[in-house]
Amino acid sequence: MAQRLPGLSARRASGAWPALAAALALLALLVWPLPRSGLDWQPGLAWQEPWRAWSAAAVHLSLQHLLANLAGCAVLAWVGWRAALPPRAALAWLLAWPLTQLGLLLLAPSLPHYGGLSGVLHAGAAVLGLALTAAGRPARERHIGLALLLGLALKLALEQPLGTPLRQVEGWDIAIAPAAHLSGALAGAICALLLQRSPARPA
Repeated sequence: MAQRLPGLSARRASGAWPALAAALALLALLVWPLPRSGLDWQPGLAWQEPWRAWSAAAVHLSLQHLLANLAGCAVLAWVGWRAALPPRAALAWLLAWPLTQLGLLLLAPSLPHYGGLSGVLHAGAAVLGLALTAAGRPARERHIGLALLLGLALKLALEQPLGTPLRQVEGWDIAIAPAAHLSGALAGAICALLLQRSPARPA
């Protein structure tokens, strides 16, 4: 068996979590050369063209933007696999994917366009943190999950996601949409908590 991360228990790993991370990364690579106008998030087209709630996550505005989010996919895939996250966690992340973009209708209705995996990656981080703090996990594992959630909350607070929809951040060649990060984290947390509370089916 592969050696686990320090502090994480040696459970039977599910392939669902890394498979979803790989699918997100592959979709981003496939969409990269395509025109963005028919795929990115545009609130005025949310209901007429509902596929944008999924496709917008694959649209990237620069090579730096794409590479950073591919790296994020890799990190989440690896940590989730090492933590042996159950299929239920992958399902929560999958459900949070379109909800991340739909949440922008409430959190940033004036944002004219949005694209990128960062919101969905924040959803994955929230799911991962909550999965690690779930009942039945070892104490050290729960501490890791709690640290992840606190770090995520601090990052979101520092970004002031309910302020100006687009921010120019030093070191980035595109404008950042912090509301998408908050929307993703909330979507991931809500989906994870709902699925954690749902009764498990008998074997």
